[in-house]
Amino acid sequence: QVQLVESGGGLVQPGGSLRLSCAASGRIGSIYAMRWYRQAPGKQREWVAAISSGGNIMYVDSVKGRFTTSRDNAKNTVYLQMNSLKSEDTAVYYCNADVRPAGSSVMNDYWGQGTQVTVSS
Repeated sequence: QVQLVESGGGLVQPGGSLRLSCAASGRIGSIYAMRWYRQAPGKQREWVAAISSGGNIMYVDSVKGRFTTSRDNAKNTVYLQMNSLKSEDTAVYYCNADVRPAGSSVMNDYWGQGTQVTVSS
């Protein structure tokens, strides 16, 4: 059916950058809003960023000015460019999307399995 797969995580030093990708695959009809979340060990999952199908964008205050989300609708992919990374950005990052599968009139919510981002010297 529909799957979301995150990639691009890894180990980076404070002040460094990473670019995460989340690609939707399967029987895609339409993708609406796409979002990024993160979860650090022992903490609640936190919303990070969102981008609508029309390109409207919102961020959590803690990443404003450092993170940029974008999307390539032709590739069914959303990106999260993370600059000036801090240790507190360390978490598993998940993407989430509202998707209508091909041949369906129903929109569903889908989650990726996450990619680890570790910011440490």
